[in-house]
Amino acid sequence: MNREKLSIQNKKGHKLQAYLELPADQKPHYFAIFAHCFTCNSNLSAVKNISRSLTSHGFGVLRFDFTGLGRSEGEFSESYFSANVDDLIAVNDYITKHYQAPGLLVGHSLGGAAVIVAASRLKNIKAVATVGAPSTVGHVKHLFSHGIEEVQKKGEVEVNIGGRPFKIDKDFVEDFNTTDLPEITKNLRKPLLIMHAPFDGVVGINNAQDLYQNAHHPKSFVSLDDADHLLSNSKDSKYVGNIIGVWADRYFIPKDNSILDAEGQQLVAHLNLKDDNFTTSIQTKKHHFIADEPESVGGDDFGPSPYDFLSAGLAACTVMTLKMYAERKQWDLQEVYAYITYSKKHSDDLMLDADTPRRIDHLQKQLKFIGNLDDAQKEKLKEIASKCPVHRTLLSETLIETEIID
Repeated sequence: MNREKLSIQNKKGHKLQAYLELPADQKPHYFAIFAHCFTCNSNLSAVKNISRSLTSHGFGVLRFDFTGLGRSEGEFSESYFSANVDDLIAVNDYITKHYQAPGLLVGHSLGGAAVIVAASRLKNIKAVATVGAPSTVGHVKHLFSHGIEEVQKKGEVEVNIGGRPFKIDKDFVEDFNTTDLPEITKNLRKPLLIMHAPFDGVVGINNAQDLYQNAHHPKSFVSLDDADHLLSNSKDSKYVGNIIGVWADRYFIPKDNSILDAEGQQLVAHLNLKDDNFTTSIQTKKHHFIADEPESVGGDDFGPSPYDFLSAGLAACTVMTLKMYAERKQWDLQEVYAYITYSKKHSDDLMLDADTPRRIDHLQKQLKFIGNLDDAQKEKLKEIASKCPVHRTLLSETLIETEIID
C-alpha cells in the first residue's frame, strides 16, 4: 500500500497515531497535513479519500488522530481546541525533521478552524484549505451544551456527543472561548480555500461567509452543493481532494524530474537502485507511469508489472482498432472489452507440433462486445482483433538493438 504508519509524540508525551499517504511512486514533491473533524478520527472515509486524492497532485499527506481520539493516546478531555492546534504543530515538526517541511494544511469542520490557527504560527505553511469549518471555535459547544452547567458543578462529567459518550471537564469547556478565530483569520495573510455545503445541517453556510469576509486575498470559495457535513458520499470527498489539489498547484513551485528526460526517444524508464526496490518510473513526452513487481516475487506492487504493460499495450491497441473498424462499417458497436492474460505454457498443452517440446509465451485474448451486433459481425470483429498493430508486432520477427550512451 502507498502509505506509512507513524507514531508521533506530542508535547504532553502522548503518542499520536498517523498515516502518511504517498503518491504512486512513493516520492512526494510536497507535504500536507490533514486535521479531522470534532470527535472523528483519521480513518473516516472522507479523510482517507481526500488525502489519497491529494497524492495524485504530488502531495504526501499525513492524516492523524488528535489526542484522545481514534488510536492516539490521551483522554478526550485533553483534546480541547488549543491542544488540537498543539498536536498539529507537533506533527508539522515531525514531518519537517524526518521528511521536509509541509506547505499545505487541510482541515475538516473544527479541524478547519485548527489549521487556520496553526498556519498563523507556522512560517513554512504556504496555503490552507478548510471543509465545512466553523467561523468561531465556540461553535461546537452546542454539541455538549447539555453538560456545561453540570461540569461547572462537578468538574468532570460524561456527555453524549453524536451517540457516543465522552468525558469533559472545565478546562475543556473554557478553552473553546480563548481563541479569536475571526481575528486570526483576518491576520492570516496566506492563500485560503473555503469549501462548504450550502445545506450543511451541522455547520451552517453562514460560517463560510464569515470566514470568507474576514480573510484577505488570495481567498477562494467552492460550494459543495448537496454534500452533507461528514461528506459521507465518497464522490463528494474525492471531489474535495481533487479540487484542493488543483487549487494548491498554484502556490507550489512545480518540480520537474530531469532524470526522466526521454532525450529525444519515445520513452525512458528509470530505476534508482539506492532508493527503490523494483519500483520504476516511466516517462513518455507527456505521460508518466509507475512499474513494479508484485510482492510475490519480491516487489512492492506500487504499479503494474512489465508484463502487465505488455498485456495493456495489446488490449488497448485491440479495442482502438475495433472502434475504427466498426465506425468505418457503421456497425452498432457501443462498447468493447479486451481481457488479456499472459502466461508461459508448454507446447504439448497447446497441442502445437513443435520439433522440440518447450515452454512458450502465451497471450490469451477474450473479447466482449456491447451493441446490436449479429453473429457474423462479431466473428469479423474477432478476426480484425488479431490484425491490430501491436498484435501483429508481437507475432512478427522483431529486432531490438541495444547500445550504451553516456
